Amino acid sequence: MHLFKCLFWILYRSWFYVLAALIIIVVAPAMLIFLSRLKWYPTFYKLARLWGRVLLIGMGYRWTVTSETQLEKGRNYMFIGNHTSMLDPMLMLDVVKHNPIVFVGKQELEKIPIFGYFYRKSCILVDRATTESRINVYPQAQARLDAGFSIGIFPEGGVPDESVDLDDFKNGAFRLAIQYQIPIVPLIFVGPKKLFSFTFFSGGPGKLSTHVMPIIETKGMNNKDLAELKKTTRELMLREVLKRGV
Repeated sequence: MHLFKCLFWILYRSWFYVLAALIIIVVAPAMLIFLSRLKWYPTFYKLARLWGRVLLIGMGYRWTVTSETQLEKGRNYMFIGNHTSMLDPMLMLDVVKHNPIVFVGKQELEKIPIFGYFYRKSCILVDRATTESRINVYPQAQARLDAGFSIGIFPEGGVPDESVDLDDFKNGAFRLAIQYQIPIVPLIFVGPKKLFSFTFFSGGPGKLSTHVMPIIETKGMNNKDLAELKKTTRELMLREVLKRGV
């Protein structure tokens, strides 16, 4: 039985990467076109959402969304979420239909074959080890916000150990939200840690869910409010994480 489970996990994990690559290859010509101009990004975003949904379905997942807020079409938001799995960005894409998200992500992910190219072209990359890279995020974020897009960040700055319910938050998402006076929308992803964590021999098909928490306004805030905003947001999200048994 143990051997059967190990074989299943090897095949299941391998299928994830094969399926992700196949979908990208199929839509690559269209994605390349719609990434060539910033004004075409909303169309690319629709393809990215389709990629994520097909990948989730192909992995045998079902998912639901509950929400405590009504997002306004055309308004800029800062979307943040707990980070436990490679499924999290796909779930964030699925939730946000009318406010195209541009992710701020780790620069090292651009080294992944095939995926890395589109990741580099579509996201704002940051190397947290260098001050220059962190500073360069701001003009890039401003250009996307001016174009009418929203920003997506996982404020834990990476995927914490599975024993951690919600890691400490980095400043980036909250500094950006304050600087550009955009509301924060916290998202809670339930299920990815159990069904597709970074522990290779684990997981499988099952049910996922996303909960959209009430928005947190930043209008009128300045950098003096940064620490309190970050602390309050994390406390609210941790309460929801524990409540929902992420």
